[in-house]
Amino acid sequence: MDHGDSRLLACGLAAGPLQAQSNDTASDAGMAMMGGMETEGIPRLPPVAGYAEGDRIFFVHMEASDAGIAGTLTEMMGSPVPVVPALADAPDSMLANVYAFENGIQPEGPRGPLNYQPDVFDRPVGSYGYTPLRRIMLVTWKNDARARVLTSAADVEAARSAGDIEVRDSGIVVNMPFLTWPGGER
Repeated sequence: MDHGDSRLLACGLAAGPLQAQSNDTASDAGMAMMGGMETEGIPRLPPVAGYAEGDRIFFVHMEASDAGIAGTLTEMMGSPVPVVPALADAPDSMLANVYAFENGIQPEGPRGPLNYQPDVFDRPVGSYGYTPLRRIMLVTWKNDARARVLTSAADVEAARSAGDIEVRDSGIVVNMPFLTWPGGER
């Protein structure tokens, strides 16, 4: 796929922002971290739902290598996503994968970039090789009747090995740091 795939541009990389719940204790801790500085009016990044190692996780979109994706994410999330073309030149050693689904299950609640299941991440925080820089891998179910929600990179690999899906590299890299991960959170 080239960097301008219209379906990816039309749908973005997540179904939309999730609303964070207020937590007075967290706000107090934030004030302490800010040295008593007032934090009202400081931007908050909208979290997005996905999966890693079978667990629901939350992450944010920071920057994208592709202007079309950055624009789509900016509009979709209501938070600017700067374009950093050099992200696409990052060496493989600095990249992990995020799997975005082009067809399959359309669950209730959060969905992924193309209006199907939420994205699936390999190498989450705490695993060997974690990196927030994610290569977008597009997943296509060969037979919609066999489609199911996948919640781990191992599930994706098993479905690929069974011949149920095709996976291809989009050529796009997005900085997607985790907010929560299996067994942890910020």
